[in-house]
Amino acid sequence: MTKRYYHFKKGFTLIEVMVAVMIISVVIMALLKMYSNNAYIFSSIKQEIKTNQYLSLLIGNDEYGFENKHIAMYDLIKDFDVENNLRRKLKSLKIDIIYKEVDSIDLSEDTEEEGSESKSNSSVVLEIGRDTLKTKNFSTSVMRLRIK
Repeated sequence: MTKRYYHFKKGFTLIEVMVAVMIISVVIMALLKMYSNNAYIFSSIKQEIKTNQYLSLLIGNDEYGFENKHIAMYDLIKDFDVENNLRRKLKSLKIDIIYKEVDSIDLSEDTEEEGSESKSNSSVVLEIGRDTLKTKNFSTSVMRLRIK
């Protein structure tokens, strides 16, 4: 019997390299997809935070909100002391305030006293409305309650 010695070259075969490249490419594609989803989510959260800040300026201002108006965002903060850069930015931001009455609740009470014909009228009307703040980049709404 003769012994044959095979000298195997140490290394990877072409198929092993191709499988490794495929696995790495699938992992990289999954990571890129996760990154793009996270970037989209964070940018939408950033826009939502900015929108809510603008909306809080509307809620905090009694002068605006119960009528349809087209104003500059600066008009909502004119009584506040803000930085010049923010002031310039808000002057250029034009908004539409759209108010729509959703419901009106009449809480008036008509009471008639016994033995007399006098009537006491106390009238309170609650108006429930929706304010919509619109710009060219975003739109948001809030429900408001007004006592008439």
